[in-house]
Amino acid sequence: MAENNDANTTSSSSVDGAKPEIAEKDEVFDEFYTEVKAIEEHDSVLTSKQQLDRLNRPGSTYFNLNPFDVLQCDPDTPMADLKKKFRQMSLLVHPDKNPDDKDRSQVAFEAVNKAYKTLQNEEGMKRCREIIDEAKIRVDEMIKVQRKKLKKEGKPTIVPEDDIEKYKHAVYVQTCKLFADLERLRIEKETKDMHERKRKAEEEETEKEKEQVQKEWNKNFEESRTGRVDSWRQFSSQKKSHKKMKGTFRPPKPKLEKR
Repeated sequence: MAENNDANTTSSSSVDGAKPEIAEKDEVFDEFYTEVKAIEEHDSVLTSKQQLDRLNRPGSTYFNLNPFDVLQCDPDTPMADLKKKFRQMSLLVHPDKNPDDKDRSQVAFEAVNKAYKTLQNEEGMKRCREIIDEAKIRVDEMIKVQRKKLKKEGKPTIVPEDDIEKYKHAVYVQTCKLFADLERLRIEKETKDMHERKRKAEEEETEKEKEQVQKEWNKNFEESRTGRVDSWRQFSSQKKSHKKMKGTFRPPKPKLEKR
């Protein structure tokens, strides 16, 4: 009986631990994630200056495209907590609270407002989560390619992203790239649409000018019709009078006598 129990235990443990590496990785990740959350909770009460520095750091134009990064929250953060975070952050960076640093505070305040409005919208939240999911897929694919290459070369299939912190950083970098690519596409489309609208407006303006010229010409043509008719009648009358004069008998000129 004891042997059967041992066998069952062995069998059960083999099933539960079918992927020990993954289970261990998940455990390490959970531990790391807890630490990160504690750090984020501490950092969430940064001073106004620190938040202004963060939201105006080099490359902030692209970093601030990620609303989760701006508000320092996770994609699965409940909307109620997002709202609290937004209020806290907006108070810290509000221009009125930073009269000596109004330019940077205005940039930061606009970034915070935009981030919250994006996540407040259901479609915006969905789109942002999809971008982060896509970033994870790309990082996982990159890791897979790296492992395959190492295996082919006969080397240990260990990659830097096996470290959870480096994996998280890789996902963060890939997320920034995706947001940046989408922003570039948006700007290109907006620029293209603007040029198209400008071209159409110019064509419409040219067409209006042509119509106006034609309208003026028609108006002048109609206004001068009476004058043209009178001139033609006068010309015709003079022509007829000239012909009539041509047909009138004229006496011969007297000739001088020759002596």
